[in-house]
Amino acid sequence: MNKLEQLKAMTQVVADTGDVEAIAKYQPIDATTNPSLILKAVELPAYQPFLQAAKATIAKLPRALPEACQQLAVDIGGEIVKLVPGRVSSEVDARLSFDADATERYAREMVDRYAKKGISPERILIKIASTWEGIEAARRLERDGIQCNLTLLFGFGQAVACADAGGYLISPFVGRILDWHMAQTGEVYEGDTDPGVQSVRRIYEYYKAHDYRTVVMGASFRNLSEIEALAGCDRLTISPDLLSQLAQDFGDLSRRLNPDQGAATERETCPEARFRWLLNEDAMATEKLAEGIRKFALDQVKLESLLTGAV
Repeated sequence: MNKLEQLKAMTQVVADTGDVEAIAKYQPIDATTNPSLILKAVELPAYQPFLQAAKATIAKLPRALPEACQQLAVDIGGEIVKLVPGRVSSEVDARLSFDADATERYAREMVDRYAKKGISPERILIKIASTWEGIEAARRLERDGIQCNLTLLFGFGQAVACADAGGYLISPFVGRILDWHMAQTGEVYEGDTDPGVQSVRRIYEYYKAHDYRTVVMGASFRNLSEIEALAGCDRLTISPDLLSQLAQDFGDLSRRLNPDQGAATERETCPEARFRWLLNEDAMATEKLAEGIRKFALDQVKLESLLTGAV
């Protein structure tokens, strides 16, 4: 078997793309999207009818821009969900990352839009940035059966708070953690020495040791060694390029994470004051969270400009 097939035997593989051809080719269980991926996806022929429909809506009613953007994301998600047996993740507007009430409203509106397409909440995950406000919104949504993918997660305190809130799934960003450390130290990290890999392992072992049901899904990979070092993680969301590399590699892939090997650590709690303090003390997590929100917000603005004909 190639490494992709071996990985699927121990980890649920998720496609980190909106490309329907790549999803059909690699047959992941789930797929994830975000504003950056949606911006790329609208260039694909499969999504042109949805793009043109959104443009037509805005041409008739410019004030409908936010709703048209949300509908476009749902239309793309609706096509993806036809190709996966599990779920598609659709993201809340990053500009709402510090407003729990607005995040909650946006999420519920998105769920309603999916429902009108005949897609039940069990087939989607609402992606929300792992700010304190985002986690609080997820807590409320989870209580009503709307399951969430808490994304842009870089620090251990964020992971503790997400589990405390009952979040369905977290997405620790492995590659972006690596980027920060390489920029700071100038060193090259690989496999077990990779700070992003170490971060996910710590979270995974903590969750398993304390029987948290929150799913750990490593994300934002830079190379195959990161993926291989996390083989056995609950889920891994992987770009088409890296999925292709895995599919072409017929070497042996060994399991590195096991749910029975949780670290014997004390169970922690992370109320708001502690959450903010831990984030403040972690320069990497603080900087990468802020940077990630800014980037997703910028891509949302680019999408809006595309729809209004400003670009």
